[in-house]
Amino acid sequence: MMPEIAIAERAGVGADGHPRPTEDHVVVLDNAVLVLDGATSSEPSQPPGGWYAERLARRLAEDLHVAPEADLTEVLTSAIAALTAEHRLQPQRSPSSTVAAVRWLEDRVDALVLADSPVVGFGGFGVDVVSDDRLARLRRRGMLQTGADVRRRRNAHDGFWVAEADPGAAAHSVRRSWPRADVEAVLLASDGVSIGVDQYELFDWREVLAVSRADGPDAVLAAVRTAEKQDPDGERWPRPKRHDDQALVVVDFESGVIQGLP
Repeated sequence: MMPEIAIAERAGVGADGHPRPTEDHVVVLDNAVLVLDGATSSEPSQPPGGWYAERLARRLAEDLHVAPEADLTEVLTSAIAALTAEHRLQPQRSPSSTVAAVRWLEDRVDALVLADSPVVGFGGFGVDVVSDDRLARLRRRGMLQTGADVRRRRNAHDGFWVAEADPGAAAHSVRRSWPRADVEAVLLASDGVSIGVDQYELFDWREVLAVSRADGPDAVLAAVRTAEKQDPDGERWPRPKRHDDQALVVVDFESGVIQGLP
């Protein structure tokens, strides 16, 4: 039986502080969910991160529809390669995207994370946070101060890995598999949501799941936005934008409907 899937999304603001369309993309398949968070290149001639995330999400969805049990790393490698070739993207000069994927099969649930969109599993194993903290570590160490810093460390062994124009980045994804019978629920989040746990400390992941079940996942997004409105200039929580895009998906293996899709 398909799990219950609840989705919440909110657009943030651009670097100039003005509203603009979200660059997060959520895709629901028969046995998988994808969350991608696009990042715009500093090259003005390149399309925005949302353009890249949308096309990569579409390619991943097509490939997983054809081969629903395929290895997730191989699927991501192929999708990045296809997008790079089709649009002649160049490493270090192209838009990019995080990737969070959850796929359920008869005997297991698989998770893949590339860059800072975490997946969180709940079940007999406790709470298992599947996260890629390489970006966060670099930021804490002050190593991503400029656009040049980001370009130099993107998809580099002393930096961080993200979907862009190097298919080899997929091999650096963080992976997890859980026995299907042990999984109660799984969350996928973009960093506009996970910041509420990791930086603002508004709640932990168990509380995120509890709030989502009680009031819907948009209640979690609202709590993060409320905190940001109380710190509009980033004095308490320094951040590049007042509000980032937000996407939160709850995959609950106790029932079987989809909420939040248009």
